[in-house]
Amino acid sequence: MARNTNMAFFAAVAAATLLMSLAAAATTYQVGDGLGWSVPPGGAAAYTTWADNKTFTVGDTLVFTFSSGNHDVAEVTKAAFDACNATSPITLETAGPTNITLSSSGEHYYICTFSGHCSAGQKLSISVTGASSPAPAPRTTRPPSPSPPASVPAPAPSTSSPPPSPPASVPTPAPSTSTPTPAASPAPTPSSSRAPVTWTVGNNSGWTVLPPGSYQTWAANKTFVVGDTLVFNYLNGTHNVAVVTKANYDSCNTSSTLALSTNPPTRITLNSTGENFFICTFTGHCAGGQKLAINVTSGSTAATPPSSTATPPSSGATPPGSTANPPPGSPTSPNTPSSPTPEGSAPPPPNAAASLGAAGLSATFLSIALALLF
Repeated sequence: MARNTNMAFFAAVAAATLLMSLAAAATTYQVGDGLGWSVPPGGAAAYTTWADNKTFTVGDTLVFTFSSGNHDVAEVTKAAFDACNATSPITLETAGPTNITLSSSGEHYYICTFSGHCSAGQKLSISVTGASSPAPAPRTTRPPSPSPPASVPAPAPSTSSPPPSPPASVPTPAPSTSTPTPAASPAPTPSSSRAPVTWTVGNNSGWTVLPPGSYQTWAANKTFVVGDTLVFNYLNGTHNVAVVTKANYDSCNTSSTLALSTNPPTRITLNSTGENFFICTFTGHCAGGQKLAINVTSGSTAATPPSSTATPPSSGATPPGSTANPPPGSPTSPNTPSSPTPEGSAPPPPNAAASLGAAGLSATFLSIALALLF
């Protein structure tokens, strides 16, 4: 008996813990954010866009904010959702705001049953996934300690060293007398222009009254270049597209426009660089957030011609291995020229006067010796 009581106690504790963890992980979503639950000016795409980047799980709560008597919230089947058939809803809530907790996975469909509201876009479909259980922590195993490597005896040093090879004679290169020509820097490759892009303003939300700053958020991560096209999607008679100056854009002044289009969809091709400003001139729409400012660039960067850093070789440089010939008329050696020799006489040999004097003195002594003998 005591054992059964303990098991029941532990089961209750486990169930309570599971419910607490699910409640802690649940998320509350404000349907439409600042738009609330109403007839969206951009059609059904407004709520589709709102739900696109969200993940709904069992236990999450949807908050439908509306004024009682002006709207309601009905959960319907897919067929009734597609046909906007409000005759037999699954559930119906008429008091706003309404909180709906998602208790099952799968597709869920919600509409407003007031006449014309669903067909005008007041409808929401979401996909709900089961509550995800936390993944078990990976089991860490300590890798086995590597075994110490077996000691390998070092090889005995060799006592006989091979005779060193005589170094190969490398011929000394002849010095070059020409000035080396530096390599020219490669020319930078110009960036190629991309093909024109067609942008749908606001994506699925289209051109409508969205919370202030929504269109600047849409444009923040995009690069607009000359040749691109902006497409403004809206219902005829409910909006328009006006091109205005920056001053009129900042003040939402609709009295004077640079261009005005009233037929949807409006396609505007960007044909000049710089700032471009667009608003809707319907009363209160610009102040409500229906305004767009973008910066248009040329889309290509011209390549700067490379600077010529190569020095042309001098015309007087002598190619390697050749002997330069002096220009005609220039001296061949720095020696001082000798004195001119008179015409028809050979120059005396070095020390000629001394040699003649010695010969004459020898002849005199020889004559005296012969006279004494005879």
